[in-house]
Amino acid sequence: MGKKVERTRNLGTETESGHMGRIRSALRSLSRFWKPALAALNAAHRPYTGTNKRIKHEYQCAACKQWHIRKQVEINHKVPCGTLKCYEDLPGFLNRLFIEDITGYSILCKECHLTETAQQRKGKDDE
Repeated sequence: MGKKVERTRNLGTETESGHMGRIRSALRSLSRFWKPALAALNAAHRPYTGTNKRIKHEYQCAACKQWHIRKQVEINHKVPCGTLKCYEDLPGFLNRLFIEDITGYSILCKECHLTETAQQRKGKDDE
């Protein structure tokens, strides 16, 4: 059986990793309402051309150039936000997460976003 990880955060109920994961998750959730990212999303839309009257817009993927409904696209940070493993990582993570310039974002379909993220992580591992 493996060694038990010490729970040093939140009155001894969280590990250091779990604590930073909770902070990272809260910040990413807050970034969903970041106006420059939403402006980038808005710049990539057009009126929906399909038959479903409930859908108002569709969005063009910057990679594959195909049009998708909102549920099928994600806002990608062109410069990855990176990791948040300790409090010292916080300033850089926040600067990359909350970019003010809309050109720092691209709109990608879920498939292209997965591919892009995998390539970024592979490139990081090669360094």
